[in-house]
Amino acid sequence: MSQIFQTVDRKLFIAGQLVAAAGPGDYAVIDPATEQRYGSVAESTPDEIDSSIEIAGRIQKQWWRGLSGLERAQKLHEVAQNLKMLQPKLAEALTREMGKPYKESMDEISWTISAFDYYAEIGRHEMGRIYAPSMAGQLHCSIKEPLGVAVLIMPYNYPLLLLAWQAAAALGAGNAVIVKPSEITSLSTLLMMEAFSPLPEGLVQCLTGGPKTATRLLESNGTHCAAFTGTVATGQIIGRICGERFKPVLMETSGNDPFIVMPSAPIDIAVRGAAFASFINCGQVCTSAERLYIHHKIYDEFADKLAREAKKLRIGNGLDRVDLGPMATSASRDRYEAILKRAIDAGAQPIAGGARPSEFNRGWFVEPTVLLNVKPGMDIVNSESFGPVAPMVKVEDFDEAIELANKSEYGLGANIYTMNLEQAMRAVDEIDCGMVWVNNPLLDNDAAPFGGRKRSGVGRELGSEGLEQFRSTKFVVINPSATPEDASWFPYADDAAFTGKR
Repeated sequence: MSQIFQTVDRKLFIAGQLVAAAGPGDYAVIDPATEQRYGSVAESTPDEIDSSIEIAGRIQKQWWRGLSGLERAQKLHEVAQNLKMLQPKLAEALTREMGKPYKESMDEISWTISAFDYYAEIGRHEMGRIYAPSMAGQLHCSIKEPLGVAVLIMPYNYPLLLLAWQAAAALGAGNAVIVKPSEITSLSTLLMMEAFSPLPEGLVQCLTGGPKTATRLLESNGTHCAAFTGTVATGQIIGRICGERFKPVLMETSGNDPFIVMPSAPIDIAVRGAAFASFINCGQVCTSAERLYIHHKIYDEFADKLAREAKKLRIGNGLDRVDLGPMATSASRDRYEAILKRAIDAGAQPIAGGARPSEFNRGWFVEPTVLLNVKPGMDIVNSESFGPVAPMVKVEDFDEAIELANKSEYGLGANIYTMNLEQAMRAVDEIDCGMVWVNNPLLDNDAAPFGGRKRSGVGRELGSEGLEQFRSTKFVVINPSATPEDASWFPYADDAAFTGKR
């Protein structure tokens, strides 16, 4: 076992402490590059879950909710400072557990720090509105209140970053947080809990496990809202559980993002952008470029240059000098390879990649793949491949590219490379999605909302919209002199009665 995980193996984080889990270690933690076993992750017991919920609710009501916005901001800034000190340790743990290159892990922690600093301030930016009263002499306003205890169900691809996006917003709004990490990246998440030492013990807790743990957290009357990132199928289950209880839920459930390239684009830059958008994190990104629509006039040149770019990428252990690490699990590789095989069997032609790299006899590595002759109806175009593949579809013109971009059940993001301003503006206006990147793929902004349409989820992370996911609005009327509203109250005036024939 790597030394880095010894303190968190089969642990939970409850009431500010790492504690030995009472339940069995149901989930093995395997390094995806070496297949070395690092430890195991336990399924939280009902007693552990219920105890954590009780602690979170009590601390939120008695301590955190009552703090001033400035005091909460100071505490969240301290969390960010702790993360800076922990950054190398967390990045190493994330690479060992999930597989991404160390550089990408370090970037993820940097963005995590930024999110906490951002919500430390935006959490106290405004707490409601004042309205012109409908009755003279009164005060009419709305105030924002925390919902209570937030349940955050995390994915494995960006486990610490997405935890920060949601936890920082929830905490900034005055809530307590219980994190249910992915079974694949639980140990890294538990190591991150050290950063929350400035907060009252029990305000942030981490309970490991699978669907049983998540279900009990969601079904409890002691939790008041939820956030989830993952598959559509799991999101539908979570949506039903929360819907039956009228429990607000933020969900990001997969993407199938288009990447359009028009003849006016600077082709060498567009190729590099496409390689980054298709292959970063070994393609395990919800906003990956999953289907490339390339104008017929530049299709062959673009394909040739993208294939060369893919072949230059260095594959290997994320702790080495590499561009692509392995996929996170053997199951995820099997799923991806099945999608790729169906595409090739249906006539798609790999001009780069298409197989496992021959130099590795262990680890869940795959080659970055560029596919030609991809047809719009292929499964690889219409489902989330979640692997390092760039399926290229030839289009006749801009209108066809937009039409095909919108032919998807998903609507998370979309990319376009063009120097034609009219095309850029039309893409922004006409593509049915939550985000559009023109000539700069996959860039996030803490202050701007992140989320999608259709089967890509509901709600928004980041920005002031992300804060609103964890707040409730209360309308308040104050009549300072307690004057009666004689015109509206009993007894009703006789001249207000019906005067017609009964």
